[in-house]
Amino acid sequence: MNFDRVKEKLEILADAAKYDVSCSSSGSRRKNKNNGLGNSDGMGICHSYTQDGRCVSLLKILLTNVCIFDCAYCVTRRSNDIKRAAFSVQEVVDLTINFYRRNYIEGLFLSSGIFKSPDTTMERLIRVAKKLRLEENFNGYIHLKSIPGASDELMHEAGLYADRLSVNIEIPTKEGLKLLAPEKNHKDFIQPMKAVNNAIQEYKHEKEKSRRIPAYAPAGQSTQMIIGATGESDRDIMYSANFFYKKYNMKRVYYSGYVPVTDDDRLPSLGTQVPMMRENRLYQADWLIRFYGFEVSEIVNENSLNLDMDIDPKLSWALRNMSQFPIDINKAPKELLKRIPGVGLKSVHKIVEGRRHRQLNWQHLQSFGIALNRAKYFISCNSKIHYSNDIDPFKLKQNILLESNSKYSKYFNYQLTLF
Repeated sequence: MNFDRVKEKLEILADAAKYDVSCSSSGSRRKNKNNGLGNSDGMGICHSYTQDGRCVSLLKILLTNVCIFDCAYCVTRRSNDIKRAAFSVQEVVDLTINFYRRNYIEGLFLSSGIFKSPDTTMERLIRVAKKLRLEENFNGYIHLKSIPGASDELMHEAGLYADRLSVNIEIPTKEGLKLLAPEKNHKDFIQPMKAVNNAIQEYKHEKEKSRRIPAYAPAGQSTQMIIGATGESDRDIMYSANFFYKKYNMKRVYYSGYVPVTDDDRLPSLGTQVPMMRENRLYQADWLIRFYGFEVSEIVNENSLNLDMDIDPKLSWALRNMSQFPIDINKAPKELLKRIPGVGLKSVHKIVEGRRHRQLNWQHLQSFGIALNRAKYFISCNSKIHYSNDIDPFKLKQNILLESNSKYSKYFNYQLTLF
């Protein structure tokens, strides 16, 4: 092995992979067997994130940054004048095993530019996973990026060796994809998702009958959207994400703010990167839909096309629906408790447990870790002190923001200027 050349490839292909944020590794269980190397379980892979939120706990690389497509938003686009490189299958296997043995990584996240054809590329990715599993007896985590346009047969085979599969939808809307990646077809993204979802359901069903049925993509599938490259609203993005959650049982939809890397008239100009705050708000809204029982239409609609940047989506919804408050903390059902700003799922559990033994007051709620600077205006409890919410929502929002110690406060100026 030429170590200098491998190191150079690693620098090129690891750097090219940093734009893909869909590499979460939680949720997979793969026990060590036959005295093999490593294992994965529900908490087995430790996550580490860079300041901009990128996961760095996995060996995250591209197999190659050579690509036959010329997507305007992509740094590996055919017309981009960059250094090109490609790993061999054996080189990726050796890097994974050696990094794992040195405790540098907990698994592999492998993506690729599309060279020759989708099937050729997908087949090469599968060979890496297959070699790790069957020849190296590697039981660590493997996340394979599925190639749009790859055949159903290859997608099926990939799921037998990978813990998670993902197909990046890339642009949230068909119109945006047509504008920035006219060589690609929307259905080429959908078909692999459909094939993987069908196989996951089929294997789950079969496994109920026999324990000998092998696991198939046990950590499910995920996808990623680039946001801010086209003019889609947050409502467009949330409805698109909701479609993938419901239609293809996605474990996660990731939102990646567009990073201007090329100068193109169809794209935002260089130096106008999407604020990290927009990603954060989308993830918060995503969380509300998945775990708090909100509908997309309650968070974003024709009157609120985009999420507020200065307050979180739940507080924003509450201020638009003041008639539903205050909520009696000692009587309200769980579903209503979850809608109180500043009250998380763990706090809801503590409230339900706590009120079985006593009537809860402000001191109790504070001890539960509830963010009372927000919650107090939306709650009634067993106390003589009552925080009125019978004021204009705009003024209430200003009061809450002034009492907030958010690390993002510096980005917003709540005081009106004189001129």
